[in-house]
Amino acid sequence: MLPVPRSDIACNTLEYENLPLVKPTGFREYDARWLFFREEADGTVTSEINLLGMRALGLGLGTFLHERGVRPEIVVGHDFRSYSASIKNALITGLMAAGCTVHDIGLALSPMAYFAQFDLDVPAVAMVTASHNDNGWTGVKMGCDAPLTFGPDEMSALRDIVLSGRWQEREGGRLVHRPEVREHYLDDLKKRGGRLSRPLKVVCACGNGTAGAFAPEVLRAMGAEVIELHCGLDHSFPHYNPNPEDMQMLHDMAAKVRETGADLALGFDGDGDRCGVVDNEGNEIFSDKIGVLIARDLARRFPGAKFVVDVKSTGLFDTDPVLRELGAETDYYKTGHSYIKRRTTELEAIAGFEKSGHFFFRPPVGLGYDDGIVSAIAVLHMLDHNPGKSMADLYRGLPRTWGTPTMAPHCPDEEKYEVIEKVTDHYRNRMEAGGTVAGLRITGVNTVNGCRFTLEDGTWGLVRASSNKPELVVVAESPASEENMRAVVEDIRRHLAGYENVGEYNQTI
Repeated sequence: MLPVPRSDIACNTLEYENLPLVKPTGFREYDARWLFFREEADGTVTSEINLLGMRALGLGLGTFLHERGVRPEIVVGHDFRSYSASIKNALITGLMAAGCTVHDIGLALSPMAYFAQFDLDVPAVAMVTASHNDNGWTGVKMGCDAPLTFGPDEMSALRDIVLSGRWQEREGGRLVHRPEVREHYLDDLKKRGGRLSRPLKVVCACGNGTAGAFAPEVLRAMGAEVIELHCGLDHSFPHYNPNPEDMQMLHDMAAKVRETGADLALGFDGDGDRCGVVDNEGNEIFSDKIGVLIARDLARRFPGAKFVVDVKSTGLFDTDPVLRELGAETDYYKTGHSYIKRRTTELEAIAGFEKSGHFFFRPPVGLGYDDGIVSAIAVLHMLDHNPGKSMADLYRGLPRTWGTPTMAPHCPDEEKYEVIEKVTDHYRNRMEAGGTVAGLRITGVNTVNGCRFTLEDGTWGLVRASSNKPELVVVAESPASEENMRAVVEDIRRHLAGYENVGEYNQTI
């Protein structure tokens, strides 16, 4: 019997090799994320979970499925990190010990694992991936009701089982290898993509992450001329971490577009569930603006379309005159792939969009989960539906707003939610007292996810707790002026400077 996990085991010790280590804060709002290893400057190694801890997670997840009455069969895959296969195998050991049939699809993108639930008619999924986190991190994205993934209730229940050691070992566990899923997934993407009606030169940027083994093939099958940018798999990420929300990757994509004269660049994150876009003039378009453009295209094809967007996203989903004329409806909801996926399904929306680049397309466009390659297909189809117009032309057709990238000051996991409560009280009290920013009254405070306060000219600022890293998230936008956007950023910066546990952030905007 595996002992109950502990959170106080030091690396390079006998205990580390013989006892399960699981830090409680690794159970996030909608997935699990831990630091597997990090070598400090003094040579010591920090870890929040070990392989026996991953085995405990598998035991807990298998027990969770049995307790919820879910058929104990689960799809498992892993991303391209040097340690992901080992972590997956430890997880599989625990799942089998809990009496589960494990369908191992091998090296995969997160959306490929979600697809496998449909392809294999398997109810549950556990995808081992650190997503866009730096090397040294690991995590698991889980679900048992396709296309949905776990939310706070499921994660809390799973955490309690694992940390208390309240799992139950059962007979009957077995392992089935499913190498055919890769081709099934690629075939499905190629059918969704079809063939482009006009030639397009596309930079495909993968940051040496797992998407490099999938995205170029699909784009070429659509008839695009593909210029590969760091598509070779390399778990050391020699150029930058694959994250199309990060300015370093976007700058590299823009430089390649200018160098090659490409029609656009499409960038994918480490596990392939997000897509970023740079237009033919090298403009780095934040993903929420791409979402507005795709929403316009979908609203023309599906009259009365409904969309779900996260609170980090541009206000244009509400104010864009084209979407208004087409009768589109938008619901602003919590940030997080699990939240938006679930909300999109509940409201029967045709699509959901996050500023981070997670896009969720329901039938007939997609299967309801976030897939960066499906998002790329939607972008290319949008261009196909606008003959004679470039990506830059479509972007210029949006009303002008001034927005920031996502900024992320450090804040410990144990303290970040308390900080957000205080930030919310601060801006709510200022609003009630008639307070202003840049001479403009605060007219609203949205608390569906953190604190999004709005000024009387529509300028807004957001501060929320990151769901998967020890950070806060700061975003601002103004439909009126860059000056007002910067005033909001500075107001937030000054307020956060009063918290000892919040780090500085100097993101160029």
